[in-house]
Parts: sequence; structure tokens; C-alpha cells
Amino acid sequence: MAENQSKIQELTLEDIMGDRFGRYSKYIIQERALPDVRDGLKPVQRRILFAMNKDGNTHDKAFRKSAKSVGNVMGNFHPHGDSSIYEALVRMSQDWKLRVPLIEMHGNNGSIDNDPPAAMRYTEARLSEAAEEMLNDIDKETVDMVLNFDDTEYEPTVLPARFPNLLVNGATGISAGYATEIPPHNLGEVIDAVLYMIKHPNPTLDKLMEFVKGPDFPTGGIIQGLSGLKQAYKTGKGRIVVRSKTKIEELRGNKQQIQISEIPYEVNKAMLVKKIDEIRVMKKVDGIAEVRDESDRDGLSIAIELKKDVDAQGILNYLFKNTDLQVSYNFNMVAINHLRPERMGLKDIIQAYVEFQKEVITKRTRFNLKKAEDRLHIVAGLIKALSILDQVIKTIRGSKDKKDAKQNLVSNFEFSERQAEAIVSLQLYRLTNTDVTELKKEAQQLNDSIATYNKILENPNELSKVLSSELRQIKKKYATPRLSEIQEQIEELVVDRTITVPEEQVMVLVSQSGYLKRSSLRSYKASFEEDGLKDGDFAVFKKELSTLDHLLMFTNKGNLIYRPVHEISEARWKDTGEHISQTIGLDDDEIILEAYNVKDFKQPIAFLIATSDGYIKQTALADFKPGRTYRKKATMFIKLKTDAATVVKVAMLSEKGHRGTIFLASHNGYGLRYDLLEIPVVGARAAGVKSMDLRDDAVVNFVLVDEDDQIGIITNRGSFKKMRVKEVSVTSRARRGVQILRELKKEPHRIIDIAVVERGQALEVLTSRGMFHDIIPADHPLNERYSNGSFIIDTDSEGTPISMREKELDPTITKS
Repeated sequence: MAENQSKIQELTLEDIMGDRFGRYSKYIIQERALPDVRDGLKPVQRRILFAMNKDGNTHDKAFRKSAKSVGNVMGNFHPHGDSSIYEALVRMSQDWKLRVPLIEMHGNNGSIDNDPPAAMRYTEARLSEAAEEMLNDIDKETVDMVLNFDDTEYEPTVLPARFPNLLVNGATGISAGYATEIPPHNLGEVIDAVLYMIKHPNPTLDKLMEFVKGPDFPTGGIIQGLSGLKQAYKTGKGRIVVRSKTKIEELRGNKQQIQISEIPYEVNKAMLVKKIDEIRVMKKVDGIAEVRDESDRDGLSIAIELKKDVDAQGILNYLFKNTDLQVSYNFNMVAINHLRPERMGLKDIIQAYVEFQKEVITKRTRFNLKKAEDRLHIVAGLIKALSILDQVIKTIRGSKDKKDAKQNLVSNFEFSERQAEAIVSLQLYRLTNTDVTELKKEAQQLNDSIATYNKILENPNELSKVLSSELRQIKKKYATPRLSEIQEQIEELVVDRTITVPEEQVMVLVSQSGYLKRSSLRSYKASFEEDGLKDGDFAVFKKELSTLDHLLMFTNKGNLIYRPVHEISEARWKDTGEHISQTIGLDDDEIILEAYNVKDFKQPIAFLIATSDGYIKQTALADFKPGRTYRKKATMFIKLKTDAATVVKVAMLSEKGHRGTIFLASHNGYGLRYDLLEIPVVGARAAGVKSMDLRDDAVVNFVLVDEDDQIGIITNRGSFKKMRVKEVSVTSRARRGVQILRELKKEPHRIIDIAVVERGQALEVLTSRGMFHDIIPADHPLNERYSNGSFIIDTDSEGTPISMREKELDPTITKS
């Protein structure tokens, strides 16, 4: 009991977890997920090729059941599930995944549509001829062999890999803390780069890239971005763009068709076709008539038939941008180098391969040399024995047994043990005269071979010549023309909005409470001015717009809400529409103050913004360009200094020019006028500069005016006053201004709102009881600056005025 207790160790959980996870990480990095830089294979792939070769399942023999190969690998070398072994076996046979497949397969081995392969009991497999180049010379002690998981057999730590498989077939994998993404390359190009490095041990990357132009995907496609390629080959990490090979064909009836013949590497064709068809069904692009997958045994083909007179190139650009017709490929060239995971550039990978191949040829040559020397020793013994044949026969006949005969030959004629063994094992027919000639000829050949082997081992240049010659033979046998095209620049995809949005004229309405809708002109005309708004709510914006226009909505709390017109929910004109709070959260007391439409954000337009606490600024339209989150979040268009402050007005200053001065009115009855040039243009998040010296007052509104204009003023007591602008002289910004109402000791008038009085326009006053009161300014006389105007609203019955706005006397709506 005490002995058992002494074996129990008290360890912290951190130590145990750290130690165990460290061991596990080391295992999956070295033994599962990452390829070796020398042969480009992961352990499971190496074991499959080795087991099939050992089993004689080679390209020159009949196919064998895949299940047999999987069983061999699982039983002898790879202690994991059969499904992972079979998946690795199948992948090595797929010519759309590997540039040079290592397995030949009969039966369903999956498809580019990501269909699953048939079960291993139905398929047959054998090594491809190229795979045998990977295993060539493995029986000549060229690579280290280690015991398998149950110490019953030996397996290689690496294959001789007589061609640079890591670059040719690429690799993809994820392990603990490391991932790898190496694209396939063209075998001929890679071998040319290896041959160059053998001759010039320290080449520049630019020189190597003269041979290795870039990846060569088995699925073809077009590779864009030479700078990304160079970065990837230099550091092992970089980004390129891979796009489909497409052409636009003319059809009858003024129609066109986009024909796709090659798609990017590892893109699922069925999902790609489905996504393009979804775009057609959802009408995200107006102009696609039909999408067809016309692929057959002759190759891949996708046809996108377009409607009449549409912009085919525009639609193709949209599809490049929004589907896997174009994808980014990110290099991450990580491989196991000297038992450690390492991110390697092109030069490092080729260098590691050349060093390994020199090692393989050195070991093979040593093996061949020893074999030749051993055979020469035997041949020399046989030649000597045949020259003294009668004495040898006499000695053997006089011996008791084989052992004694060998002993006598060694002692009498100075043969070695091995030579004596060869002599006593000699068959009688070999004693003919011709055999001596054959042996002398063999001895000469062996001497020549030994001289060649020694030359290779002693002279590095000779070794390089052998390596180069063998690589050239492999290139001659297996090289194929490049499939992927390489273009220097990544083409910037500009999608014209007219492609994605059919242009039409619609009526758009924005209400003060935050309701938003667009309706067809037909629905608008059929509604007889019935706009569907709730009592007390009114339209702050109502205009006929194009679906390609942009709408900017400004709230009294400094929030800007952006919507492209085509994204506004369509509703009948009689319906209320959607509330902005369904997508963007606003405060309970927040209202839409103004809304404006623009064609694009490049227009030279500025907005004039004023707050109740006396700040003012101009901001350019370009500063309001929406970000990616515009659907869910409002953006700030002015910074409010206090929680109580509100925006009182936002006015658009168009490029056509505007009235030269600004007229501000304060709640306590002060008016101030100065030139617009005094207001600086600042950014969207700025608070602006002082507009008025307020003291205990607040700005109620401003208007843009000329010297000859007239303004209307509505007060809290329901009084309306019309006065000339020139009553208030032009001074400068941030002053208090002059009184524009007569101050009363009892129940003084306070300004609620002001508006410019235009010929042919009415003014509409909204009261606290949700009632609207129309004023026709022409019916009212002009007043002096110190006048309080005349009472027109009965505040007891109609409520206190809240705001006043201009209203067209003619009900027709002007087009934007």
C-alpha cells in the first residue's frame, strides 16, 4: 500500500494540461496535418503510397479494391479511422485537386461539385506512374526507416520523391497553432527552377520567378496580382486573386450569354451555379434570363443567358464581386523542415528539395557501390576458382561436407568465406568455358560502375549532373502545358448600380415621426392625396425620385440615417410604410427634422446645420458618405455639446449658389443676420462654431435670405408677424442680434418658428394638439421690427404652435 502511494504524484492542473497539450500539438504538427518540405506529403499520404507500393499495387498491374489498400495502411502503419485514410486516398486521385495525381482510381471518386466518392468497397485503386517516381530508389537505403506503431514493420520517415511534389501538388492543412496553404504548380516550371538552383546555388527570387511564373491550378482560371505572388514567394505569405475564365457570346435576338469554361481552384461548381441562380431569382441583378450547368465529359461549362439589351460586362463584374466566380487565394506556405514547422518562401522550399535529392543520390550511390564491390569480390573468387578448377574439384571431393569444403577452400587457396560459399554453391553447368568469359565481362562492368560511383561520391559536380539528368527525364515524361493564366494587376471591379437596380421613378415619403416608404407613381396617383400617415404626423419629405438616388435623413439629435432609394420598402401610398426604428434604434423623443435626396456623393453640395444651444457649421456632402453598417446604425452629423441641445435645422446648399446671408431667430425674440462666408466648413463629427450670443436664450430656427426677402414669425401666443429682412442689418457671427418682437411685461411673446415668405406659397403651423393651421401671408400686412404681429390662432381651442413650414399652394409635386 505504501509502495503504491509513493507512485502518486501531486501536480497542478496547469502543468498537466500544458504538458499533455504540448505533446498532442507536437504529434499533430509533425504526424498529421502538415507536409514535409522534402516529399510534400503528410504522414497518411506517405503511408498510403508506401503500403500500396509494398503490396505491388503499381500502375503496370491491375486495379485492386480500395478497401484492401485502406486495410493494409490501417493495419500496418496508420492507427486511425478508415474514413480518414480513404479520404486521403481519394483526394490523391482527384485531378481537379492535384496537378499530378498520385493515385489512379476506377469508380466514383467524387466530383468538382463536391459529390461524395463511392464507398471504398466499390472503388478500385492503384499507384499512378508519377507516384512510383516518388517511391523510386526507396529499396536502396535512400531514406530513414523507423518501426511502425506496434514495432512489427518498418516505414519510411520520408519518400525519395524524385520530383518536387510539395510545389507540384501543393498542400492544405490545419494543426495546432499552424495552418498551411500551398497551391499546386506546373511540374515543368518547378523542375526548371530546381535545375537552375543546382547550377546556381544562391539565385535571386526574380530569377526563380522567371521559371516558376506562379501557381498552376488543375482547374485553370486566371491568376491576378504579381505583387502578391512575389510577396508570397519571398515570405511564404501573400494574396492573389483567382478568377474564372469567361467569355461573352452573342446570341440571336440581340441577346448575349456569359460562357464560363474554368472556375477557381477548390470552388464547388454546384454551389457556384446555385448562387448565381439565386441572384437571378432574387432579382439582385436585373438581366439574367437563365443559368445552366452544361458540363459533360468534355469539360466544365456554365452558361449564363442574359435578357435583351443588357450590360453583359456589368453583370459579369457583379458576379465576380458577389460570387465565387472570383476568389482570393491566400498563400501560407508552412511545411515541416528538420522536424519543425516553418513558413518558407519559394527559394527555401527549392533549396530544401535540392539538398534532400543530393542526400538521396549520395545514399543510393553508396548502396550501389557496396553492392558492386560485394559482387566484384564474388566474381573475382569465381574467376580464380575456374582457373584452378581441377584442384578446387579435388579439394571439394575430398571434403566431408559443405562446411568442411568451404574451410578447405579458404585454407588451401586463400579464398574468403563469401567466395568459398559462392564456389561450393556453383552449379555444374557454370563450369563451361563461356562462363569464364561472362564473368570477366561482368568484372569489367563492375569495375567501371565502381569507378563511376566513386566519382559521384568524391565530386559534387558529378552528383549534380546525375540529379539534373534524372530531373530532365522526369520533366520530359510528365510535364504538361500550363493551365492557369497569369495577369500582372488585380482588376478593380466597379459595379454600376444600374446593373443591380432597375431604374424607375417612384414617390418617396419621409414623415417627422420616422415613417418611410416608396410607392409606384400609379399607386400615388390612385390615392388622391391620402398618404396613410397617423394623426399629428406629417411628411418632412415627399418627392418623385429615381431608384438610383440616395436619401439622407437628419434627426433632431444629430443622427444621420442613409438609405439608397431602391432599399426603401415598397408600400402602397395609402399605407403607413415601415418605421425607421425597425432597423435603426432612435430615442423616444427623436424626430426626423429634414430629408434630402442626392444623385451621388461626389456632388459639390454642403449642408448648413444649426443647434438650439447656439452652434453652427457647414459640412460637405462627401463627409456623409455611408459606411458598411449604414443599415443598422445611424452616423453622427454634428456633435451636440449637451443632452438638452437639439438640431433646429439642416439646409442644403447646392452648387448653383444660395442666398447670401443667414437669418437666425432666438426664442426670446432676437434676430441676427450675417454672411454665410463666416461659417466654416468642418467635418461630420465637429460641433461647429458659435452662431449667436444666447445668454439664457435658445436658437429656434434659421433661414437663408436675400436683402429683399420677407420672413414670417409665429409666436407662442398664436400671433403671426410678417416683416422685411432688411429691418435687421447684416452684422457678424456670434453676436446677440436685435429684438424683432416687442417685449411685454405680462405674457410676453416668444418666437416658436420663422420661415421665408415666398410668392404663391402658404405657411402651415402645427399645434400641440396635432392640428394644422394654414396661413396665407399675402393676407397679412408687413410689420415693423418692434411689432408682435396679429393673433391668428386661438391657442385655447387649437393648442400652442410647435412649428411652421412652407406649403405649396399648388398641390402638384415637383420632380427632383
